[in-house]
Amino acid sequence: MSALNTELAREILRLKKEKNAVILAHNYQISQVQDVADFIGDSLKLSKMAAQTDASIIVFCGVHFMAETASIISPDKKVLIPDLDAGCSLASSINPQELLKWKKLNPDAIVVSYVNTSAEIKALSDYCCTSSNATKVVASIPLEKPILFLPDMFLGSYVAEMTKRKNIKIWPGECHVHAGIRSEDINNMLRHYKNAEFLVHPECSCTSSTLYHISKGDISKDTKILSTEGMMKEAKTSTNNQFIVATETGMLYRMKMENPEKEFIPIKKDAVCKYMKKITIEKVYDSLLNEKYEVKVPLEIAKKAKIPIERMLNIT
Repeated sequence: MSALNTELAREILRLKKEKNAVILAHNYQISQVQDVADFIGDSLKLSKMAAQTDASIIVFCGVHFMAETASIISPDKKVLIPDLDAGCSLASSINPQELLKWKKLNPDAIVVSYVNTSAEIKALSDYCCTSSNATKVVASIPLEKPILFLPDMFLGSYVAEMTKRKNIKIWPGECHVHAGIRSEDINNMLRHYKNAEFLVHPECSCTSSTLYHISKGDISKDTKILSTEGMMKEAKTSTNNQFIVATETGMLYRMKMENPEKEFIPIKKDAVCKYMKKITIEKVYDSLLNEKYEVKVPLEIAKKAKIPIERMLNIT
């Protein structure tokens, strides 16, 4: 860490104590931001932390929908995001008008929305889920009930395969980073790293084909499809010392910090989310110092959105 970053880290620590603030950082954040965070994790873990913390201020280092979720869960706390332009290509792949039209065409369906969605979309949903608990959420819904799953088509396809559910319709949305990770990337890595364990995020476009090839025996049984927190647990507990990681590259920093004796290799070095990388340590400091930018969800939307979020948090 540079001298400037070290000084900023000291000031951030001072301001956190002074203002009774907590910093939550997603696994995909840059290393300097992770270093000053109180909690690092995936969206489900951070949602729980937002609900449990007794801090007066939450600085959410992630993307906008995550800060919205924290605000919905903890309306009495001030939720800040260091950069208002930290959006999400996946969350932008469906809007409320599109969902209302889809619901009208399927009036009996249960709507399951990935947490990577706007507050307005959550308010129109029955359940929220993350990649950690999407399968459990769908499995908890009675089999006779049709399901509309949105917005990620790769996570939806994975969930449909895992639950063997036939009455699930999937919105054709995608994360631009995970959509760029394909089955040929896995095959190339398999040729170069024959003994490595593969950790694949269910949002990847290679997920459905990976499941198929695992079942056929074409891909090593050491391939596991996991959420980012699932990847962290696997990295800690696995006896393997080498891993190929198929998700956003920011994940590797925490993996290396917590498992210094193991090797973590990105499946693609350019699997980088430009939105996650918008937040810097300078912006975290500025956000905490000047208490900007506050994320506040309109009360009526927040009340409706809280119901599917709480259902998500209760299914772990």
